[in-house]
Amino acid sequence: MLRSVVFASLLAVFAWPAFSLAQQSAPAVPSATSSTPDAQTVAQQVLDAEAAIAKSDWNAADGILTPWLKAHPADARALFDAGYVADAENHLDAAASLYLRATQADPKSFEAHLALGLLLAREGKLDQARTELATATTLPPGAGGPQLMARAWRALAQIDRPRPGRPGNAADASNDLLQALKLSPETEDDTLLAASLAEDTGQDDAAAAAYRRVLAKDPKSETASSGLAHLLIEQKQYPQAETVLRAALAQLPNDPVLTAQLTLVLADQDKPEALPLAEKLHQAHPNDTGITRMLAELLSEAGQYAASDQLYTSLLASSPSNEDLLVAHGQNLVEEQQFTQAFEVFTKVTELDPANPEGWSGLAFTASKTGQPSITIHALTMRSKFLPENASTYFLWATSYDTLHQKTQAAAYYHHFLESADGKFPNQEWQARQRLQVLEK
Repeated sequence: MLRSVVFASLLAVFAWPAFSLAQQSAPAVPSATSSTPDAQTVAQQVLDAEAAIAKSDWNAADGILTPWLKAHPADARALFDAGYVADAENHLDAAASLYLRATQADPKSFEAHLALGLLLAREGKLDQARTELATATTLPPGAGGPQLMARAWRALAQIDRPRPGRPGNAADASNDLLQALKLSPETEDDTLLAASLAEDTGQDDAAAAAYRRVLAKDPKSETASSGLAHLLIEQKQYPQAETVLRAALAQLPNDPVLTAQLTLVLADQDKPEALPLAEKLHQAHPNDTGITRMLAELLSEAGQYAASDQLYTSLLASSPSNEDLLVAHGQNLVEEQQFTQAFEVFTKVTELDPANPEGWSGLAFTASKTGQPSITIHALTMRSKFLPENASTYFLWATSYDTLHQKTQAAAYYHHFLESADGKFPNQEWQARQRLQVLEK
C-alpha cells in the first residue's frame, strides 16, 4: 500500500469537480429590467450603445457610453452597459467598479447585482460574490427571465458547496441548486454538482448514481469518471475503480488526472504496471510535484532507493522544510545504509516538528546505528508519546540500555521484545536470549 500522504493533494483535487464559476461570463446582452425605464424612455445614446454591444462592437459602445456617463453619472442602465463592455474586454477592475456604481444607482437592478456577483466569483472573492448573488435572487429578473435567475442560483450553489480551504454548506448548496432546477432543465454540471454534494453528506450511493448518469450521456466526462473513481478508491473497491478508469482513459488517452488515479489504484493492488505508468506520467509532466512524489514513492516501494531519492532531493530543493519529504528522504538513506546522513535528516524533522512520530522513529533507529544510545533512548521516549511500542522499538530500548550498562532496564526490554517478537525476528531473538543469559546471571 502506498503511503497516503504522497497522494493527499491529488486526492483533494479528484474529490472536487472544477469550479464552474471560473468559466462564467457576463450576463446576456443588456436589456431593460423591471427597475429601469421602458425602452421608449431610455436615451437614444444608451440604446445605440446596446445595439453596438449586441454586435460585440466594444469600441463603438465605449465611445458612446463614456461621454454619456460623464454627463449622466447616475444612469444605472448606462453604468451596467459600460460595466458589461469592460467585462467583455477583460478590464475587470473597471467592470467591477461600474457594476457596483450601477447597483448603487439602482439597488433593484437584478442584472447589475448578478453581473457583479459573477465577476467577483471569477476573481475568487467568494464572500463578496455571495452577497451580490443572494441579493439578485430577491429581485425580479425582468427581461432576463427565469434563465438568468437560474444562473444566479447556480452560481450561489457553486459558492456554497464545500471545497478544500472553504467549508461551505452542502445543505445550502443543495437548496440553491434545487431553486435553479425549478427554473430551467438540469444540465450536466448540475448533475456533477449534485453528485459532489451527495458525497459531502455521506450519500455515496446517490453520488455514484449521479456520476454514472453523466457517464451514460457523456462517456468523455473527466469529472464524472474521476469523481466515480474517487468514490470507489475511498471505499477500497480497487478493481471496480480500475474498470472505470480504464474505460475513461480509452475515451481520454493520457489524461493526467485519470492516469494518476489509475496509477494509485494499480499500486494499491500491488500490480507492477503502476511504476512504468507513473514514469510515463512523470515524463509528460516533469514539473508536477504531485506526480513527482507519486513516482518517488513507487520507486522506493520497488526498492529503487537511489532513483527515488533523486526525486525527493529535487523536491526538497524548493521545499526544504517539508516534513513528509524529509521523512521519505531519510527512509531512503536508511535503506541505502547511509545512517549518518539519515540521522541528520531525522534530527531536522524533529527540530521542525517535535510532535512528528516518524521523525522520532527515524532518529531512534539512526542514532542506534551510529552508536548514540542516549539519543536513541531520548528519541524512543518522545516517540512513545505518539505511537505504541512494537517489537522493533522494544529491541532498540533493550540494546541502548545494554550499551549503557543499565542491566535492569536492558533485561526488562529484552523480555518485552521476546514477548512481542513471536518468532518474526529470529536473529534478534537469539541475540536477546544470549544477552539475557549474561544480564540475569
